[in-house]
Formats: sequence, C-alpha cells, structure tokens
Amino acid sequence: MYDFLSGLSILEVSSFVASPTVGLYCGQFGAEVIRVDDKRGGLDYDRFMLADNGRSLSWENLNRTKKSVALDLRSGEGRELCVELAGRIGQCVTNLPEKSFLSHAAMARGREDMVSVRIMGWHDGRQAMDFTVNAAAGYPMMTGPADWDPATAPPVNQLMPAWDFLTGAYCAFSLLAALRHRDATGEGAEIRVPLGDVAIGTLANSGTMAEMLFRGADRERLGNAIWGAFGSDMITRDGVRFMVAALTPKQWDGIVEAFGLSGKIAALESELGVRFADGDTPRFQHRDRLLGLFQSVASQHDYAELERRMAAAGTTYERYRTPYQASKDPALVGTNPMFGRTPDNPSGVDYPVARSFANMPDKPRGEPRRAPYLGEHTEEVLAEKLGLSSGQIGKLVDSGIAAPSDQGHDYSKTRIMP
Repeated sequence: MYDFLSGLSILEVSSFVASPTVGLYCGQFGAEVIRVDDKRGGLDYDRFMLADNGRSLSWENLNRTKKSVALDLRSGEGRELCVELAGRIGQCVTNLPEKSFLSHAAMARGREDMVSVRIMGWHDGRQAMDFTVNAAAGYPMMTGPADWDPATAPPVNQLMPAWDFLTGAYCAFSLLAALRHRDATGEGAEIRVPLGDVAIGTLANSGTMAEMLFRGADRERLGNAIWGAFGSDMITRDGVRFMVAALTPKQWDGIVEAFGLSGKIAALESELGVRFADGDTPRFQHRDRLLGLFQSVASQHDYAELERRMAAAGTTYERYRTPYQASKDPALVGTNPMFGRTPDNPSGVDYPVARSFANMPDKPRGEPRRAPYLGEHTEEVLAEKLGLSSGQIGKLVDSGIAAPSDQGHDYSKTRIMP
C-alpha cells in the first residue's frame, strides 16, 4: 500500500476480472475504492474456486483494499442510490453496458465534470471476454509444437486471462489521465475501453500485424522457441526442464560460457558463414542447429550443476515450475518482499498476498489489506457519501434496498463446492 492516491475516491460497479483490476491497482496506491454489488452478490461473487465456507478465492483477491456496498440493483431505488453515489464521488469504473441504468449521462446529471471509465466487449457493442478476443486476435493459432500440421493443428489457448489484466491496467491509466485533465481544465470525460480493442491493438502495437501483412501469411509455430531471437526449453540429464534466453550480447556470451560451447560455436559459424555475436537474426535463423548443441550439453549434466554454471556466467534462465510449485517457492514468494499476509480473509484461508507490484526503495509498501465482506461498508458509505442518517439507512436496510455485511454467513451449503 502506498498513499499516492490518498484523498481520491472511486466508485466501482464491476464483475469478473478486467474491471475489478482497475480498483485493485488504484487501491494499492491509496485510493478509496468503493465497490457496489447487488445485495445477492455480483456475477462473480461465487466464481470458482470456492473455499470450504463457499467464498470465492478469485473474488477475494481481485477486491482487496476495497469497501463494499450492497444494494438491490434489481430495484429502481437501489439503482438510483448507485447512480447518486457515482455522481457524488465524481469518478466511476464499470463494465456495465452503456445502455444500463449506469450510463455516463445518468451519472453526469448535475455533475459536468464526471469521469467514467467503461470496459466494453467489442467497439461495435458485441459481447466479448478474454478467451474470445484472444481467439479473434489469432494468438492461439501461433502457439503449439513446431511439427504440427498447419492445416489440421488445433488452437492452443492461454490459461491466464492476460487481456483482462492488461485492460484493467490500461483503464487505471486512462482514469488517472482523465482526472489529471479534469484538474487542469475542469472538464469531465467519458472513456470507453473495449477489451477487443486492447487485444487487436496490441497485435498492432507489437508489430505482429505489420509482420503478417508484410509476409502475406501467418507465422509458423515454433513450439517453445522465442520468436526472432535465440531461446528455448531444454531438458537436463536428471529430467529437469528449463528455459534459456539470449537476446543481448551479454546473455549470448553467458550461455555460451556456461555450456562450454565456444569452440563448437566457432566451428558452426565457420560452416555457415555467420557470426552469432552479430545479433538476433543469425541466432534465430539457425536456432535448430544451435539448440542441438546446447541440448547435447544439457543432456550430459544434472540441473544443479548446470544451474551453478549458468548463474556464474550470468545466463538468463529459469526452470519450469507448476503453479503449485511457484506458489511455494522460497525465492519467488517466500522471501519476496512483495508478499504479505492477511490471515482474516473472508474465505478463512491463509495464504501469501501480493502487495503493489511497483516498489519504491525509500518508502515502505505497507501491509496488504483483505477483501471486504459483501456489504461490509454499506452503512458507512451511505452515511459519508450521501449524508443519510442512521434512521434513513435503517429504513433502506429494512425494506431490502440496502444490505449490511454478510460476515458470518456460511455459503458452503448454498454453493457448489469443489
């Protein structure tokens, strides 16, 4: 936790991954993020996987640092309260459709400087999610073994919803840019960020679109090789699989030294009439010959010995881990100062919790904060942001328009458990 955004309140009406990520990142830098959900829980409130008490571990980790307000968003009164909160706070992040009750126009009534960031599917209004935009952008057709038949090979989806997280980060940037503009001009802003545009725009920004149009065809599949440079996975004598990469002169020199291949590399250069020290192009073009040399050395050593040599030579490498192994790794997690603990998680599960990815050497990161219980801050927010009295709030709760915290509620009997 840093305090760079202290004093900034953000209303969030979100579900799933991209939109909650905006509030998570802003909250880690000190913003007060108020998430409004339907009192029965949003679409992602029971997203798999569930802890023994029926609470979602996904929801719990995407909503850390936030306050939770629970309203009956199926009712007109509940929706009106949500819109009023957005207008009072002045900035809102959502992935609800523009034609929903939470339109920018509704939030901006009486608030010309309203700033809203809305995550959409596609720019033309079609629905989308991470895995569908990834399919549309073509990336799953570039992954897979190099020897697959292009005519019959299936796509290979990535498991991490990377477009969601990238969209969330881009929306956080867009929100802060709009707030800076408002500070300078007094003008509000309506910002729409289609998830699909983030995917297809990244295809363009990375140069991949230009490459495909230039070559007039699709890129061949490379297995685990790095496109445009030398790098691939290898297996040691004792069966450990690891990844090496050599994109810079230092990295190339390091891997050649670690594997003791300077003589054989020189011989291969003489045979092919190239100099591998000249850069990525010759190393990529002759990657199969090079990989054969490096793999032959890896096959003669156990990983511990080869790792010692790679570390001493400054090689860029890492062994493959399963996610479970990574979660228990002492270097990645155990001694990493990015991680802390929040033993009072609503799920009742104790595990490492990520602080801000960014760190400032001269400022402590602070302790991570747990996720809220659904409705934990309903009364507090309605009182502080809308100025409602305890009596008025009590009537809203009694009528079912607003709901207090669901702490103490055991969902294990009402939700499908793993």
